[in-house]
Amino acid sequence: MEKKSFWKRMKEVGPGAMVAAAFIGPGTVTSCATSGANYGTTLLWAMLLSVISVIIMQEMAARLGIASQMGLGQALRSRFTSKAVRILLAVLVISAVFIGNVAYETGNITGGVLGLRAVFPVLDNGALPVIMALVVGIAAFFLLFSGSTKAIEKVLTAMVVIMGVLFLICGIVVWARAENPGQVGRDILKGLFGFKAPDGSSWMTIAALMGTTVVPYNIYLHASSAAKKWNNPEVDIKTSLLDSILSIGLGGLISMAIIICASFAGFETAPTNGGEMARMLSPLLGNWATVFFGIGLFAAGATSTITAPLAAAFASSGILGFGEQVKSWKFRPFWMIVVLCGMIFTILFGKSPTEIILFAQAANAFLLPITGILLIIVCNSKNIMGKYKNNLFQNILGIVVVGLFLFIAARNGTAFVQSFRALIGG
Repeated sequence: MEKKSFWKRMKEVGPGAMVAAAFIGPGTVTSCATSGANYGTTLLWAMLLSVISVIIMQEMAARLGIASQMGLGQALRSRFTSKAVRILLAVLVISAVFIGNVAYETGNITGGVLGLRAVFPVLDNGALPVIMALVVGIAAFFLLFSGSTKAIEKVLTAMVVIMGVLFLICGIVVWARAENPGQVGRDILKGLFGFKAPDGSSWMTIAALMGTTVVPYNIYLHASSAAKKWNNPEVDIKTSLLDSILSIGLGGLISMAIIICASFAGFETAPTNGGEMARMLSPLLGNWATVFFGIGLFAAGATSTITAPLAAAFASSGILGFGEQVKSWKFRPFWMIVVLCGMIFTILFGKSPTEIILFAQAANAFLLPITGILLIIVCNSKNIMGKYKNNLFQNILGIVVVGLFLFIAARNGTAFVQSFRALIGG
């Protein structure tokens, strides 16, 4: 059997980059900016823990896709044959993943527009923000409509690299221009391995950092995209693991760079979104920082604008038994609705989308443990996974991560209730 060299595996990366593109959205940029501005580098450990958790769960998801040639939705239908259970799972997945991703899509398109407005302030007037929202949404629409997973992978991989370069440059320059760069380096190490929460309110920020990184819909996205890209478990599971470590690791570095930027930029008040942070960096780093950070924010919004509808379609179509053929007209309506609703809500609430995004993030915390448990159950099925089912070590890691998910849910309980009341109160 042919063994793939390291460089050949490197050329086949893709599904992992889609995951990184999905979790580095405007919500992540905002959470990281808030964390850095309010707590410095103290909470870097939360991001490190989040990245490790993502790699553990996404490795399982990708292995499921490669070994079974099914997405998680399809695998759940195969594992649970009871009609009542299937209906319950369908209601759960569609109401949580599909409806939740409509809310996320609003934030994604809004974030992309904020990035463009930071780069081109002359456009920040009148109806132009609405036009920009339409452009971002329509671009995502046509890329998804092409039905080419290879094209989608290439676009997302390129944009993740762009985000990585731009945000990392901003982080490094802020570090280099600090009064004592050596002390900054020591602070970063303390933040990564200190595992400290400065006060009671910091736990909400910790939960936000984890909740915007460990995203349940990525599990559906990764399993389905891995199944479409690879079909030889003997060699492709190793390729997929390398893909996940490199892509998700880069995503973690991008998030940490944003935290570091906000930590040492000396903001008088914490930025409320990425566009505001881009402008607030200008006095420290010059106008180029606003442009760089704005382009990075646009890339974060644009990539998530593509992945959120795609993941919703994979999850919903799979759990309903419609299959996961991207060009199928049974598949397309799901992502079309997500994109269209995101565009409409951005135009209606684009100036103040906070409540709907907070609601989506809080609801996300409750979906995490359920999705993690379902993934572990499926990955322990001999009929579905064959010899590639979870071993004891993989189960232990998965259970630990699900425990972390439960912690996030508990910490987000109050935020969920408050955001839901604000959302329906209007």
